[in-house]
Amino acid sequence: MSRTISARAPLRLIIAVLAWLAPGLAAAAKEWKEVRIASEGARPPYNYLDPNGELMGFEIDLGQELCKRMSVTCIFVAQDWDGLFGALKEKRVDALMAAIEITDERLESIDFSKPYVKMPNTFIVGRPTEARNASSKALKGKTIGVEADGPHQTYLENVYPESPVKAYGSLEDAILDLAEARIDAVFGDKDAVMDFMKTRREAQCCMVLDDVPRDPTFFSEGIGVGVRQADQDLKAMFNKALDEAIADGAYSRVRTKYFDFTIR
Repeated sequence: MSRTISARAPLRLIIAVLAWLAPGLAAAAKEWKEVRIASEGARPPYNYLDPNGELMGFEIDLGQELCKRMSVTCIFVAQDWDGLFGALKEKRVDALMAAIEITDERLESIDFSKPYVKMPNTFIVGRPTEARNASSKALKGKTIGVEADGPHQTYLENVYPESPVKAYGSLEDAILDLAEARIDAVFGDKDAVMDFMKTRREAQCCMVLDDVPRDPTFFSEGIGVGVRQADQDLKAMFNKALDEAIADGAYSRVRTKYFDFTIR
């Protein structure tokens, strides 16, 4: 009798363990057929709403390209910024593509794909200028305007110690002062700088001097697809699709519709 009981015990134990693991195994084997992606619709050209209220923009086109490679159906959902992370946490959406910077603070609660945007930084100067490049030596003694209390200010104060830094409430305020020749240069994200240069009359005063490589010591890794930490399979799918799109030129074809300069 005792031998019969001991022989059956391991089998019962195995069955019990498998039953306990079953929910996790099922989750790991999830087959993604539909992915709901939230975007804000308020930050062109990354994302915006057309006259019919439909989401458009770089991230929507890129998301469709990635989902095609992932063999899933994409459903884009417009969501205000304050509700984006809650929608992901509450499983009302599966991913976020809303120009979200990958930061240590955000990585505490969600995960991200590889960055699909690594926006360069750039300097603009007034016309004419003596500076021939944006090295710290070339800009020595030049007053540089920057948006206050952000990574750009920190970067300048550390990498350009011999250039006075003047902080402003916004990048626009800094460029307007440059237009009035009150400062010698302005430093900021290239997308924001180029948007001003292309759309504002005051920008006629100025010219792009040089781009600066994105230094990970001061700036985030970039912009990525936000996913739940538990959905590592979905993260891997986005990463694989992004690598493929970059390799075969599809990423560049999408990018050139919205940006006339490199963003990676």
